[in-house]
Amino acid sequence: MIPELGHFALALACIIAIVQSVLPVVGAARRDARWMATAAPLALGLLLAVGTAFGSLLWAYAVNDTTVANVVANSHSAKPMIYKLSGTWGNHEGSMVLWVLILAICGAAVALFGRDLPTALKARVIGVLGWVAVGFLLFIIFTSNPFDRVWPPPADGRGLNPVLQDPGLAFHPPTLYFGYVGYAVTFAFAIAALLEGRVDAAWGRWVRPWALGAWCFLTVGITMGSWWAYYELGWGGYWFWDPVENASLLPWLAGTALLHSSIVVEKRDTLKVWSVLLAILAFAMSLLGTFLVRSGVLNSVHAFANDPARGVFILALLMIYVAGAFALFAWRAPKLSPTGIFAPISREGALVVNNLLLCSIAAVVLAGTLWPMFADILTGAKISVGPPFFNTATAPLAIPLVIAMPIGAMMPWKRGDIWAALQRLWWAACLALIVGFLSLAVAGYPVWPALGMTMAAWLVFGAMVDIAERIGLFRRPAQAFRRALALPRAAWGAAIAHGAVGISIAGIAGMGVATDTLVQLNPGQSTRLAGYEWRMDGLSDVQGPNYRARRASVTVLRDGAVVTVLRPERRTFIVDNQTTGEAAIHTNALRDLYAVLGEERAGAAVLRLHHNPFAPWIWFGGLAMAFGGMLSLSDRRLRVAAPAPKGAAVPA
Repeated sequence: MIPELGHFALALACIIAIVQSVLPVVGAARRDARWMATAAPLALGLLLAVGTAFGSLLWAYAVNDTTVANVVANSHSAKPMIYKLSGTWGNHEGSMVLWVLILAICGAAVALFGRDLPTALKARVIGVLGWVAVGFLLFIIFTSNPFDRVWPPPADGRGLNPVLQDPGLAFHPPTLYFGYVGYAVTFAFAIAALLEGRVDAAWGRWVRPWALGAWCFLTVGITMGSWWAYYELGWGGYWFWDPVENASLLPWLAGTALLHSSIVVEKRDTLKVWSVLLAILAFAMSLLGTFLVRSGVLNSVHAFANDPARGVFILALLMIYVAGAFALFAWRAPKLSPTGIFAPISREGALVVNNLLLCSIAAVVLAGTLWPMFADILTGAKISVGPPFFNTATAPLAIPLVIAMPIGAMMPWKRGDIWAALQRLWWAACLALIVGFLSLAVAGYPVWPALGMTMAAWLVFGAMVDIAERIGLFRRPAQAFRRALALPRAAWGAAIAHGAVGISIAGIAGMGVATDTLVQLNPGQSTRLAGYEWRMDGLSDVQGPNYRARRASVTVLRDGAVVTVLRPERRTFIVDNQTTGEAAIHTNALRDLYAVLGEERAGAAVLRLHHNPFAPWIWFGGLAMAFGGMLSLSDRRLRVAAPAPKGAAVPA
């Protein structure tokens, strides 16, 4: 009965979403207060219905209900409970229900916490979210029903992909989806503004928290995904420019540009049209990622499905939402005339440069990701676009972006002096050059990793200068501590996020000088790598909850002293007889020691060993970026309604 309840809840949710997409929007157009007032109850009703459906699916997985085809295909009674529950969204059907659930949560959040929103704008925003929900609920019901029954039921399920049986599955997809779907809210605000024909500073104030929240979740999701690839796939890398990796990066780039342009809308009442366009693009990139993951048009280790019918359906949704949004934009954008004026050399000008470079990087990544598909369609040629292209094409755009970040933070609004900004950054520049020299001449780094360390230091020290200037550390040191306590959280958050980008860049630069080796060692034999002695002590058998494993014991020594003992495993899962590698990693603040166990040959173990300098900084920087964003989000100013523009009527 529970699966039937879930199926009924999905159908009910679809009906509610249809009503939500019509009544509030028509009511706003007619200025009918009663129809507009239905927006909040409908959004809460949609959350209740979708929550019931998702809860029903969770229950089916928890009890291993083998009458449900989705459970049979993706679960097994021998799985630990955490993987049973997280496996709910470790498949195509369940992940789509989670997607709609998060969309419903966002709609309910707008309804509950948007008390300061004008009634008409709030109604339109919730209505647009209803439009999005209708499309994806229809997609689930007609092509991806998670509650389909199977009869007679098998004795047990086929189990979850062993690669996904990892704690990362419990956190990575939900955080990533909160990022993706968060941009649906900024998209809804953009469409609502176009329907209303007005974008002002108040709109920027309302959009900015949603853009910032989505950006934080997406940053955490990408960081966790990179960490998962690093330790679970066993190749010792963190980013391969895989199509689906790129699909998560694209909305992050567009969302980062939107986050900065919305500040200009709020502060200076300009860049209105551009910000609306970015809000549309960020959500379009999110939908594109959904299409790439589920259509099978591109090969990826992240692909959920290879079903052309599903791909066509999602492509149709992508065309309806995005093409419709661009058509509305072309029609209504001319009415969104800017009122703020600024000089090219100003903080506004710096943010424009920031936006142009971010969007240029996004365009390069998009072209490189989609070109193999178009080349196949147009010419039949099978080509691949890999890391060499992306690294070479994005670096010339990323370097000026990094150089400009601290300079832009030093610029005043409306009109600035670039020479004055550089004078305040002189000691940050000197320290960055010293770090670069030490990396190049002392540590012996190649040119590109040394340049990366220079850029990293420039961002970190530049963020310090930003805070020091704001609190008057050198001008009024006696008052600096008091001023630091009074400094808005948004200022602290921005500085932390910018400095955290530098930390991640330092980790990436360190990985540029990583070393590895592939060796075959008998028990008692050893090899040397990066100044460490790696000794293979022996092999043993291990029994897990739903797998058996072969475990190697590798002692790592330096100057005769034991540093750590690594225990990489090669696991064979009982249900589907699939084998996976489980890397062993010893980390500290400066490097990772990384070991992967391969096949055995005549009693000897085949080991791949890595020494990865500064690798932990990649993920620490990503989490620090998200922390900076969350700190900014906690700023009281983002929770206070923006005043209506002077001379403008307050909308109903």
